[in-house]
Amino acid sequence: MKVLKKVIAVICTLIFIILVFFAVLTFTEFSPEKTQSLEVRGKTELTLTADKPYKIISWNTGYACLGKNADFFMDGGTHVKTADKNLAQKNLNAMQGFISKSGADFIFLQETDFNSSRSSYINQTEFFEKNNPGFESVFARNFKTLFVPYPVPPIGKVDSGIMTLSRFHIEQSSRISLPCPFSYPMRLCNLKRCLLTAELPVENTSRKLILVNLHLEAYDDGEGKKAQTKVLLDFLKAEQKKGNYIIAGGDFNQSFPDANAPQVKEGLWKPGFLDKSGFETFTLLMDDTKASCRSLDRPYNEDEDFQFYRIDGFIISKNINVKSFEAVNLEFENSDHNPVVLEFTMITD
Repeated sequence: MKVLKKVIAVICTLIFIILVFFAVLTFTEFSPEKTQSLEVRGKTELTLTADKPYKIISWNTGYACLGKNADFFMDGGTHVKTADKNLAQKNLNAMQGFISKSGADFIFLQETDFNSSRSSYINQTEFFEKNNPGFESVFARNFKTLFVPYPVPPIGKVDSGIMTLSRFHIEQSSRISLPCPFSYPMRLCNLKRCLLTAELPVENTSRKLILVNLHLEAYDDGEGKKAQTKVLLDFLKAEQKKGNYIIAGGDFNQSFPDANAPQVKEGLWKPGFLDKSGFETFTLLMDDTKASCRSLDRPYNEDEDFQFYRIDGFIISKNINVKSFEAVNLEFENSDHNPVVLEFTMITD
């Protein structure tokens, strides 16, 4: 009888701890507004001119911990924490080195950690701000939770988002929430994805350059991506009606219909395809010759038969002229994504 009482006491204690844990997560749940104005950090006096060439780079940095050595449990690998602080810093330095050499005027970053256990609490937003002097920057959180309790060992605290840096003055910036496909309690420890928009004035014209940085849903059944893509399309069409110049880019977690996507092996993550219905008045850019992402089911070895994806790119308005576009093959040395780079001009009437 005494043994039974002890067992019951232990069970009740565990249930109490679990209930308290979920209560804390519920009370502190990240619940952003539908639309939120963002602070523009830094200061530049430079403004855009429509007839000049510009360069934009988009890169999912994998929170500086998903380099060549990494495999990840959500992609069929075995690891949760994939880099220590030294390796994370090394990856950050290498990625910033490429960004600096690229001469980009605009930088879209995804999976940029602010204060997360998985990346040894390195303030990556501060790192990119300090290493890109003369740029203005905006940051939108899309993943914030006190503790992700799974798997074993657990992911722990996450505070992360997407970041845009601009060599030219940002007039205003907003965070636009995207539909979350996960219900309670799963949504407590999941991303609350968003569009990060930036509006830039263009000299001698009433038009604006609208930049949209994005990272769409990955681990849903496909309906989440569809709902989020619709919000994106509605926003782009609204800006198109104003006659603005539009560049939306990032990690779509989908292949574009004409991107020559590699066949996905059985048992590995499958990205699906973006439904291009409604995008006919835009140009969709995704490099059909080089991979922009690799699977994380195992560490990367270029000599092995590996699973690649084409999921990073841009959607641009027809008044944007493409000078060049490519995914740059960096052999996934410092991230599970390769950067994609667009050179463009704005067409004047």
